[in-house]
Amino acid sequence: MKDKLDFYINGEWVSSSSAETIEVVNPANEEVIGSIGAGTKEDINTAVSAAKEAFKTFSKTTAKERAKYIQSIIEIYERRMEEIASTITEEMGSPLWLSQVAQATTGMSHFKSTLKELESYEFEKNSNNYIERKEAIGVVGMITPWNWPMNQMCTKVASAIAAGCTMVLKPSEISPYCGILLAEIIHEAGLPKGVFNLVNGYGPIVGAALSESQDVDMISITGSTRAGIAVAQASAPSVKRVSQELGGKSANIVLDDANIEKAVASGVAQCFLNTGQTCTAPTRMLVSAANYDKAIEIAKSVAEKTSAGDPLDENSRMGPISNKAQYEKVVRMIQIGIDEGATLVAGGTELPEGLDKGFYVKPTVFANVTNDMTIAREEVFGPVLCILKYETEEEAIEIANDTDYGLAGYVQGEISHAQEVARHIRAGQITINGGNRENAAPFGGYKASGNGREHGLHGLEDYLETKALISPLG
Repeated sequence: MKDKLDFYINGEWVSSSSAETIEVVNPANEEVIGSIGAGTKEDINTAVSAAKEAFKTFSKTTAKERAKYIQSIIEIYERRMEEIASTITEEMGSPLWLSQVAQATTGMSHFKSTLKELESYEFEKNSNNYIERKEAIGVVGMITPWNWPMNQMCTKVASAIAAGCTMVLKPSEISPYCGILLAEIIHEAGLPKGVFNLVNGYGPIVGAALSESQDVDMISITGSTRAGIAVAQASAPSVKRVSQELGGKSANIVLDDANIEKAVASGVAQCFLNTGQTCTAPTRMLVSAANYDKAIEIAKSVAEKTSAGDPLDENSRMGPISNKAQYEKVVRMIQIGIDEGATLVAGGTELPEGLDKGFYVKPTVFANVTNDMTIAREEVFGPVLCILKYETEEEAIEIANDTDYGLAGYVQGEISHAQEVARHIRAGQITINGGNRENAAPFGGYKASGNGREHGLHGLEDYLETKALISPLG
């Protein structure tokens, strides 16, 4: 059992003001791993007070001093990489190979890309009779999800440290041990006390307390659109900055000049990556009438070859859904797709063959989906692909944009043609022909997918205020 009941506040591990605990469950076998403390508003107030006091001095540190802290974090993080990967697999079910090559490494990559930006960033610029100055916004409340835990925590923490902010992190109670590991790494790196604080607990209690606090200057949340709205509403009375990376329902347009076999196969694989629990997953594949039947055949074949099973088994391409509530939602959404008349090509509501324990879902593909169906409009957050038909390129773009979301999109085809189509999609990130994402590229959404941008330069500047120092001419 991994009982981690204390919180990291003001440079030390302290007990919660409450005796309430939260069980953490391994989704692969439904066994309890251990327990964490369930934080309270009082715990948040204590952490925020520590961050507010630390801001007085940390905001005055130089960029070079902050760069040294980040470099130290990187070195310790690299040393504990395997432990981080295995923790991610145990608490949220990511296949170990994925935890090793992506889940754990993306967290470190954010510290590296932020460090690179910090080392060359100009916090003051002269322009005519004024100086443009960038200053840390203040105390930042951070609320992060369970699906890519280190990725989302690290991009926020790295940007905040680089900017000179102090922070209070509330990780997901579903994957909390990653947050505890990050706190241990930061403590060993020698970050001044109070700069980084961690309080575990439930969103409606701990997250709400962060959002409502008059002493928190900014909230950065990654989560569902529903959670983002709640945080924004709670934050409004104090007029704090709210940066949100929320849900998505990304379209993947396969143009007729694409390599259909490759484009469809890669699109299906990308949809199923991390068991479909990725906010940017290409869950709506748009294929022309001329290539539609062929695309269905390819998608069916890929789905049936995608093995779901024990995340410690190197042959498993998909692990379980990360928690029971999400598993039940995914199964319910698959049934809704069937009930609304979509054609089930692969997968379904039953457990994968040979599995009778764990929150596993079959890789699922639906054909004959129209964009007004529930499975085409709502974020499923599981391995469920919808294949839609279009007659013209203009219609494909219209379907892609006919969504409440705008986090990401995908286009497959001849490169210049695909880039032109991508320019018409209203989303914050468009991937063309499966291109590898640059860690420093800005990340964030349009519409109900949020606001603000994370990663690299844009992430750093999200945590800064702009001040003009105006002097007389002459």
